[in-house]
Amino acid sequence: MPDAFPAAYEAALRSQRWEVVAPLIHDEACVTFSTGAVHRGKAAVQRAFEANFAAIDNEDYRVSELVWRDRTADRAGYTFRFAWHGNIAGQPASGAGTGSITLVLTPTGWQLLAETLHRAAP
Repeated sequence: MPDAFPAAYEAALRSQRWEVVAPLIHDEACVTFSTGAVHRGKAAVQRAFEANFAAIDNEDYRVSELVWRDRTADRAGYTFRFAWHGNIAGQPASGAGTGSITLVLTPTGWQLLAETLHRAAP
């Protein structure tokens, strides 16, 4: 089962290094940021994540309140809350919200097929 994926993904994102995140991302992944920007395919996801890594210095990304919504032998999905803080252009910055992730089991292990993030309500 995919129980180890959420912690591995959170730690990979905190590393701010694509080579750590990449093995967890499916070739056909689709990631929707809380800004509404949609990134389809692993190459597009890589560009988006690397842009975030470059823009946010000393980012601390945390996930909480994870709830599994679906778990089968080869697919799984969960919802969660997220929060981050760091520095953008030398100024403190932060954000928070909710998200959902769909995973798929591949020959190399569980990978993210889809992620959708939403900003926290004001």
